Amino acid sequence: MPERRAHDYLPMSEAMFHVLLSLADGGAHGYGIMKGVAERTDGRVQLSTGTLYGIVKRLLADGLIQEVRRRGADRGERRRRQYLLTPFGREVATAEAARLKGLVAAARAASLLPRRV
Repeated sequence: MPERRAHDYLPMSEAMFHVLLSLADGGAHGYGIMKGVAERTDGRVQLSTGTLYGIVKRLLADGLIQEVRRRGADRGERRRRQYLLTPFGREVATAEAARLKGLVAAARAASLLPRRV
């Protein structure tokens, strides 16, 4: 099996990148991911449950995230699925952040964004 390379997963959609960002500091469940994305983007990006779980399905299949099932504090509470970023998922997210940083640098060089002081 050929070695996986982070750059083979780039570029990624904005929504997919935001899901990875939501998991960069620790695990989260679906609702927490949706809420985090909306807060981080001031409501500009709103993930529907269908969109989120389509992305989650793909990220799981690609090995960028993993699922952890945990029982809630109350024995009667249904199981809640929590997702964690894998080491390879972190590598891919870092590569995407670097790609985006390069685009911003190019926009600055083209006078589309102000240069840093």
